Amino acid sequence: MRGINVGGKNKVAMRDLVGVFERAGAADVRTYIQSGNVVFGASASAAKSIGADVRAALEREFGVRSPVVVRSTREFGAVLGGVPWEEADGATLHVMFLERRPSAGAAAKLDPGRSAGDRFAVVGREVYLCLPNGVARSKLTNDYFDRTLGTISTGRNWRTVAKLGEMLGVGSRAV
Repeated sequence: MRGINVGGKNKVAMRDLVGVFERAGAADVRTYIQSGNVVFGASASAAKSIGADVRAALEREFGVRSPVVVRSTREFGAVLGGVPWEEADGATLHVMFLERRPSAGAAAKLDPGRSAGDRFAVVGREVYLCLPNGVARSKLTNDYFDRTLGTISTGRNWRTVAKLGEMLGVGSRAV
């Protein structure tokens, strides 16, 4: 999810979030830190509807409008193994998870020079980011990618991505 418990906004206690997922049909629901990282069990067909149900329940129960982007365990394993740069540094590496795969035309509109010193690569439904000057200074924002690619994104630093991979049992790629 994007924007849960960030900057004092969209507050949802993790125990309440677990309940929302369970009521939507998810099993073995676990959260990581306080920012909307949730690992759960469900069939592939159920996972999509769970995401939509959770989005609706968050708004209905807590007044929180938050995109819910879901990946299967297999897809998450591919994210861990899909870092496009051999020399990537885990301290500066981030991943934006996209709700939908962008069209080639939309991806071609992205400006590689938009944020000096930063770089990105669109790989399927993910955008890998290398942000050596930090997230706060980068012009490669959720809003930029959402507008340009015509989809919804939520970003995580590599430490969080690796931890979620461990929780899913798909390991992590050390960078």
